[in-house]
Parts: sequence; structure tokens; C-alpha cells
Amino acid sequence: MPVANQGLCIKPLTVSVSFLSKKYEWQKHGTCAAKAESLNSQHKYFGKALELYHKLDLDGVMKKCNIVPSETYYTFDLIERNIFNFYNVKPKIQCIHPKEGNVQILGQIEICFNSDFQLEDCEHSETDTVNLNVKGAGFSVCDNATPVYYPSLKGKSLM
Repeated sequence: MPVANQGLCIKPLTVSVSFLSKKYEWQKHGTCAAKAESLNSQHKYFGKALELYHKLDLDGVMKKCNIVPSETYYTFDLIERNIFNFYNVKPKIQCIHPKEGNVQILGQIEICFNSDFQLEDCEHSETDTVNLNVKGAGFSVCDNATPVYYPSLKGKSLM
């Protein structure tokens, strides 16, 4: 999903957004982004996030690369490389790491922008973590060597 890098702090909602995560997104990213007049309200912030989400069409790009929700496991490199090849920027990809440890679940993909809404490489560290307080799940940097499961969100629980 799109996200602004250090300068802008805009991040649109993921497909499975609940009220709590929308509140979290506004408090964490929206209030920072509100420094810009074009994003200084929840309506403007989430409106811009949805505009960028539709403009990038990450779901469509993933489908074109044959990376779709399924019982198939993907390599982290395949996902990252296809996104890089399409957008020409490095994404930030985070996963959920179940206790079993032999697979990771694709959690979120961030595509970054500068303050002029131009694509740029995402900056991240190995310690990047987002705790959504959803059944104890949190996103953290995907492990390059562990298979990635991309589940369907239709009526299924991730945990």
C-alpha cells in the first residue's frame, strides 16, 4: 500500500481495515501529514490515500505478475522484484510471522512517495514493526528466506 516516506506520512488503508486501524492510521500518519494543507483533515488525508491507492493499482500489478491470494507460497524475492520492476522503486514489505515459523503471511506492502507525491524508494530497517492489536498479530519485515503465504481475505482468519 502507498505510504509517504519521512517527509509526508501518508499511508492508505489496507483491504481489511477496521475502525480501530483507521483510527490508528490517522493518529500515527494522518496527524503528521496534516502539517500539509492538502492533508489537514481526516477527509483530505484518507481521500488522498484512496486516490493514490487506486492510481497505483497494486492489486492489479500483483495479478499481472501472477501473484494472487491462493494456497501457493511465493518467495519474498519474487514479490519484491516484481513490484520493483513495475514501479521502479523499492517497496517496504511486511509480514505476519506465526509461531510455527516455517512460513510468513503477507501483511502489507508499502509504496512510498515524497512530499510532491512522486514515487521513491521506501526506507526501512530490520526492526520496523507495526502492532495492530489484532489477536496479537503485528507486521514486521519479511524474512527473505522464508516462503510467503498470500491468503484470501474472504471469510478467513489470518491466525
